Amino acid sequence: MPRSVSANRQVPLHTRISEQLREQVLLGEFAPGDQLPSEHQLMELFGVSRITVRRAIANLVNQGLAETQQGKGVFVKEQRKVFYRLSNPMVFLEEDMARQGVSCGIENLVLEKMTAPSKVCQTLQLDPTTADVYFQKKLFLLDGDPVAIDITYTIAEVVPLGNELASRMTFPLLEQWGVPIERIETTLECTHADPPVADYLNIALGSPILVYRYVAYTLNNRPVVCGESLSRGDRLCYSVVLTKNHS
Repeated sequence: MPRSVSANRQVPLHTRISEQLREQVLLGEFAPGDQLPSEHQLMELFGVSRITVRRAIANLVNQGLAETQQGKGVFVKEQRKVFYRLSNPMVFLEEDMARQGVSCGIENLVLEKMTAPSKVCQTLQLDPTTADVYFQKKLFLLDGDPVAIDITYTIAEVVPLGNELASRMTFPLLEQWGVPIERIETTLECTHADPPVADYLNIALGSPILVYRYVAYTLNNRPVVCGESLSRGDRLCYSVVLTKNHS
């Protein structure tokens, strides 16, 4: 039985319907491959118009939870969770996804050269009077779906072609330019999606988000990149290998 969709008048009706359907999918009431109720069935079930039902279904499709098959209906999409291994030796995201049979891409949102903010200067050990960095915000796409927002500051001095950052992963590109990544210091924490993050990742406001913060070092213990990735907790997780030091 559906819950009342009139309980919260602050939220649009189509959003309340899609959130109820989303919850049913996540609870397994609709399994991957199952067909969702038809437009007519949903109209009767919730007592709403066809346009409201179509907007609710569009919400599920945009979140990657459902897909429309022409002439057949709307079906629950398989939710494949992938793991990024934080291990020694280091494996970069693109390589790790390829090993799991997942295609990895990026969509550039912002890329600009700027004077480094004071906190970034501190992290990257830069002189605040002369420090320039490339600030970038991009989406990580796994099998075409947005799963993370990556925000980075890269020392401009080590970037010969700034525009290439728009279409390539940062760490492999730096290595191609002769700036090997020797060490990455990371922290992980959990938060919830605010409106911009929810919009970028096509998820509900307040959904769980994993925050992966990092500082990458090249030779001679020199930091060259810092940033954070905010990823969907239902699609991307991190695994860590811990080895006891016997020396």
